[in-house]
Amino acid sequence: MTTPATLVAGEALADVVVGPDGTRRAHPGGSPANTALGLARLGHPVTLATRIGRDAYGDLLRARLAEGRVLLHPGSVVDAPTSTARAELDGTGSAAYRFDIMWDLPPVGPLSVPAHFHTGSIATALEPGARRLLALAAAVRRRGHTVSYDPNLRPALLGPPEAERPRVERLVALADVVKASEEDLGWLYPGRDPDEVAAGWAQGGRLVVLTRGAEGAVAHWAPGGRHLVPAPPVRVADTIGAGDAFMAGLLAGLLSAGLLGGAAARERLRAIVAGGRVAPPVAGALDFAARVAALTCGRAGADPPFLAEVAPVV
Repeated sequence: MTTPATLVAGEALADVVVGPDGTRRAHPGGSPANTALGLARLGHPVTLATRIGRDAYGDLLRARLAEGRVLLHPGSVVDAPTSTARAELDGTGSAAYRFDIMWDLPPVGPLSVPAHFHTGSIATALEPGARRLLALAAAVRRRGHTVSYDPNLRPALLGPPEAERPRVERLVALADVVKASEEDLGWLYPGRDPDEVAAGWAQGGRLVVLTRGAEGAVAHWAPGGRHLVPAPPVRVADTIGAGDAFMAGLLAGLLSAGLLGGAAARERLRAIVAGGRVAPPVAGALDFAARVAALTCGRAGADPPFLAEVAPVV
């Protein structure tokens, strides 16, 4: 069955990974680019609007995206250096990041969005592209197409939490599906329970998923809906790209279930999340997302699985 196509807008960059022993390796990265690649590997048509330079790191990114059958939106390749993130791993495989990034959005109109629109991370916070992304998300929403958002906050590139909250909350209000980590919400709302924040975000007919690392995830929807998603056991290589893989798996499951796309899909999703219990299509998408993320954690770098490697959505 043909599923709706997705436009992902956001940064693509090279993750230069420094291991605990000082060894270095470069991987294609950037949260939106990782999500686009993951979604394409799961069999869904994807176009990525991004900023990639004509240099060695850019060649690495373009080769990986082409291998995954991710199309690049016109204007995404520029005569400038490709952005990088230096990820320093500790003994548990967790990463701390330092960035050298420039971001702007290539010319994209709402009519370029085929059915579903996804964005998030650095691209929604760093000017000059951030304001253009916010306007695009609002225009897509007015057209009746569905929107998803992953804050994936990078505090090293941001102002104080109180300055960032309005921007994040504007994007949450435009979205039908939001995925955020405990770290995201713990930083954005210091002193508040991330689970309660996620439940508040779910008001207004949206699905909000809070990821909790090895403890899995919890999905929220109004009024008072809550569903725990256990994390499958996995031997962790590192956690780079795990949240992006979860996002890709969630979108893949919801797209396959006909819950993302045009206005009719939005109404189906709203009808489901208006109930008190999780519906099988949403539960299946959440379980699928957890399995996709677990497989990614078992590999070095942001290397999401192909559909054939993942048990089907149930």
